[in-house]
Amino acid sequence: MRKPFIAGNWKMNKSVAETRDYITAFLPLVKGAEAEIALCVPYTNLYAAAEMLKGTNVILGAQNIAWANKGAFTGEISAPMLLDAGASCVIIGHSERREMFGDTDRTVNMRLDAALKNGLTPILCVGETERERAQYKTKAVIKKQIIAAFENISAADAVKVIVAYEPIWAIGTGRTATPDDAELTCAYIRKRIGAKYSETAGAAIRILYGGSMNPQNAQDLMLRSNIDGGLIGGASLIPEDFVKVVKYNGV
Repeated sequence: MRKPFIAGNWKMNKSVAETRDYITAFLPLVKGAEAEIALCVPYTNLYAAAEMLKGTNVILGAQNIAWANKGAFTGEISAPMLLDAGASCVIIGHSERREMFGDTDRTVNMRLDAALKNGLTPILCVGETERERAQYKTKAVIKKQIIAAFENISAADAVKVIVAYEPIWAIGTGRTATPDDAELTCAYIRKRIGAKYSETAGAAIRILYGGSMNPQNAQDLMLRSNIDGGLIGGASLIPEDFVKVVKYNGV
């Protein structure tokens, strides 16, 4: 039985003070929630958030990771540094990193490998552009991204990865894939994992939907059998909104 996983990606938002205010308001709202919850905050907020989340039902995540543990990598943050700051999961390969900051399928694989080797849970993002969708290339793009990301990753490690399907045309636009379309693509991701490793691995891995999941559509999306949760952007920035996604089923 795959436990639902709902992660908030704050992107480049919130000061340390705002982070503390958010967590103070948020924790009572999600006490006893059935879903596993993660807050993926900016690097500068990790330590403050970790102190407040310790011993709660909310885990802490970062938004990117270096592929090396240390060295001459100006501006990068390594897995040991993230662990030291209190993070236990990390977003890898978000489309904004791929499109604006030069991440490639190869560097995504290297970052994924670094996270796994250091005991961080990777949240691996995959998804197609609007042009690729219009050209009916969604499956081809997803297949390429999955094959590259999991290169040289063992079956034992692969099932520790959480995959987030984020159609790029839906991120931050207010547009959302229909629940049926999202389900079909998440089912295809599960099929690709199963083909690379085993049906057991495909059945075990958790797959999220991102791309403007919000309080209004979360329940419909989560009713689909291959959607195990969400990676939430804008709707995670306000505690009262995010809790409605976390408690999509009223629990």
